[in-house]
Amino acid sequence: MASPVKKFVSAVILDLDGTLINTDGIVSDVLKVCLIKYGKQWDGREATRIVGKTPLEAATAVVEDYGLPCSTEEFITELTPMFSAQMCKIKALPGANRLIKHLRGHNVPMALASNSPRANVESKISHHQGWKESFSVIIGGDEVKTGKPSPEIFLEAARRLNIDPSSCLVIEDSLPGVTGGKAAGMAVVAVPSFPKQSHLYTSADEVMNSLLDLRPEKWGLPAFEDWIEDTLPVEPWHIGGPVIKGFGRGSKVLGVPTANISTEGYSTVLSQHPSGVYFGWAGLSTRGVYKMVMSIGWNPYFNNTEKTIEPWLLHEFEEDFYGEELRLVIVGYIRPEANFPSLESLIAKIHEDRRIAERALDLPLYSKYRDDPYLRGSSL
Repeated sequence: MASPVKKFVSAVILDLDGTLINTDGIVSDVLKVCLIKYGKQWDGREATRIVGKTPLEAATAVVEDYGLPCSTEEFITELTPMFSAQMCKIKALPGANRLIKHLRGHNVPMALASNSPRANVESKISHHQGWKESFSVIIGGDEVKTGKPSPEIFLEAARRLNIDPSSCLVIEDSLPGVTGGKAAGMAVVAVPSFPKQSHLYTSADEVMNSLLDLRPEKWGLPAFEDWIEDTLPVEPWHIGGPVIKGFGRGSKVLGVPTANISTEGYSTVLSQHPSGVYFGWAGLSTRGVYKMVMSIGWNPYFNNTEKTIEPWLLHEFEEDFYGEELRLVIVGYIRPEANFPSLESLIAKIHEDRRIAERALDLPLYSKYRDDPYLRGSSL
């Protein structure tokens, strides 16, 4: 059933860092190296403080919190060439290319509004084919007097688009961005960089886990046409390792025997994929290849403290296979991670996910990956 329209909009204003591109990992890598020179260790505690801030504000926070023996300006001068050298490595976040291509294909006016300086923005998007031409307006934080959370950059973007602010939809990852967008009188969708803090985004009109979950038709925009039988095809990705003992609640509590694999060594991969329910094929070293549906995330119902991978092999096994090598090819996405009011509703949803995955994996689009050499032990 179609979702009711929240508000009709005619243009979209997008943030860049943390919304379209995964800048956070590069920032952490650069800060780790830089702080070592001062005998300090980047522990990520400032990550939530600097998200969405201007480079000057972010650098000031780090200098003050770590008590660095340099000025903010000196610190920025030191960081800039290090960060510039890494720009080509910044990947698009899941759903970013899809969204930009979709809106451009339907002639929806788009603006890019970032707290980063304009030259910095231009440099970042130059590494992503087709992005620069897709935006009618690109505006950096150095082109306005006050950066986010001030509404100024959003109002300026609307002015350049020649569209009334009330007809604009803002998509942001940070609290300063959400605050600025609402102050500009615009509808705002929040896609938090730190999903476990999504409860803080109370002023946003909608909060979602990732751009994969955006439904443009809710805002009177053309709907995506790439969902197939309640699934979204994704660029296939691989992960594997020996099966380990998990929390033990899959079989005992849920009646769903998951085959957990260690996330050690996969922190980068996990950071690149939003939490949610996916599906694909699973290869067991001594047994064969099976249909699989899997959860990635913190399992809000059980409030995990770490992001986990919990595949459910859709086959009745007579014995467990702890220690065996399990290889996964993930080919599609079903839904975001969600909390549930009861254990019964969680179990019902898990079985619905199974039915969706089993049916989808019979489609040629997905079934062809059953023959992926990775599943049978070949290296990528």
